[in-house]
Amino acid sequence: MKRNLTVLLTTGALIGALSAGLAFAGPPNTVSAPSTPAVGAPRPGSVPQQSAVYRAVKALESAKLELQQPGNNFGGHKEAALKACDQAIKQLELALETVKK
Repeated sequence: MKRNLTVLLTTGALIGALSAGLAFAGPPNTVSAPSTPAVGAPRPGSVPQQSAVYRAVKALESAKLELQQPGNNFGGHKEAALKACDQAIKQLELALETVKK
């Protein structure tokens, strides 16, 4: 039961973070891009800080900080939730690294 709740909370956090990114993304840009990238523009294959995956990592780090605050044990799920955050952050960072290469 505890593991199921941890998986559910982690999945919910990831979905929330990713869908929040989609909500702020706005409509697709219909203007054609210039043939040469602008100065400071992300390289092809790089992940800009505005990407949903990058924001998901930041959201999980924020959730982890909140979980680390003293006082609330979150119904006995605090430790498992912290571990799940660590695992999710690690996997997302590995995914970001593969895009950067």
